[in-house]
Amino acid sequence: MFKLTNKQVIITGGGSGIGKAMSVLFAAQGASVHIIELNEEAANDTVTEIKAAGGNAAVHKCDVSNQQQVLDVFNSIGKIDILINNAGIAHIGKADNTSEADFDRIYNVNVKGVYNCLFAALPIMKANKGGVILNTASVAAHVGITDRFAYSTSKGAIHAMTLSVARDYLNENIRCNSISPARVHTPFVDGFIAKNYAGQEAEIFEKLSKSQPIGRMAKSEEIAALALYLCSDEAGFITGTDYPIDGGFITLNN
Repeated sequence: MFKLTNKQVIITGGGSGIGKAMSVLFAAQGASVHIIELNEEAANDTVTEIKAAGGNAAVHKCDVSNQQQVLDVFNSIGKIDILINNAGIAHIGKADNTSEADFDRIYNVNVKGVYNCLFAALPIMKANKGGVILNTASVAAHVGITDRFAYSTSKGAIHAMTLSVARDYLNENIRCNSISPARVHTPFVDGFIAKNYAGQEAEIFEKLSKSQPIGRMAKSEEIAALALYLCSDEAGFITGTDYPIDGGFITLNN
């Protein structure tokens, strides 16, 4: 089950964290993985790991907020069976202390970046008579989270875009779903804690972990496993749906 033999997969932000876990898992299942990354060094490390395990992967340096770059890369890849829109950046702030520059930066990567990839991939998928799209949203698309105004706005947009694409391309044999993780233990989290809470790393890590009702953060590999199912042929009856993977955060944290 869940084999991806002969599938061409694009994963944006595939060089680290959740994207890296997806890239490694999808390659292990037989896919040819194309990692779209601005951080070429991180992406190359992921590809080296994949190839060492006998998998097939390539790096494409690309700024997803630049439509021409995205179009050039996607057209160079050719056939696209699966697109995972995972690239994104975080921001801390409320509506009245989020600068216009920061809001635009979050929008350009988290929203416009996904649009650009959809704009590039959908004509290719239509020509190939089908495909699968998976967008990385967030629990922030569903519940209010303190100090996450711009980030929550962007992830709410991802949720809505998922529904729109799923509806518009039903007759093109293109499925589109999203996943909404809660806090995931990635290098980003460790870096954030080290930068903002020097000397309190263990205490803050424990506090953030316990904020999930299940009592810990998710592992990147757990998010990747859900992504694999939703992108596999076994999930062929699923489209237009968001899947929380949140340790009970949305429903049990009231």
